[in-house]
Amino acid sequence: MAAPGILLERTAHPDPVTSRLLLTAADALESNEVLDTLFRQQLTDLLATRLLAAHTGSPTTIPPVMGGLAPKTLLRAIERLRSDSDADVSLATLASEAGLSRFHFCRAFKESTGLSPHAWLRQYRLEQAMTMLRDTDSSVASVAAALGYASQTAFAAAFRRLTGDAPSDWRRRAR
Repeated sequence: MAAPGILLERTAHPDPVTSRLLLTAADALESNEVLDTLFRQQLTDLLATRLLAAHTGSPTTIPPVMGGLAPKTLLRAIERLRSDSDADVSLATLASEAGLSRFHFCRAFKESTGLSPHAWLRQYRLEQAMTMLRDTDSSVASVAAALGYASQTAFAAAFRRLTGDAPSDWRRRAR
């Protein structure tokens, strides 16, 4: 392990985890969807932690979390994620309200729910989309706009990734 403040030279040491994180970051940075903001924040924190661990000689694994968020704190975070105001969906805000760092908030949230904040929000919005597609006659474009997607195409791609179906195909089978 390096002394505090000293970085180790690691340019000749391949790191497939960091490489995959960087590729994921490149893909995420190209998207402008509101939903991806939370993902980009989580990815940035994870990448920074990974790089610091690799270049300071710190252990690359972090001990498991014991427990998650307190029930009231979890409820407040979920209410904030469910809010209609996309400006409120900030990892920094969620963590601050919980009295935790962004990194520790993500770990505790996942311990409590089984999903990262981004994955939880993605799942919640998918459930909203399914309800809207099944129970209303709203167009796919209207559903996409209501859920904060930049375009119908972006919504359809996200929906297909999570369900394996295009929204219109899923709607036909669900009715």
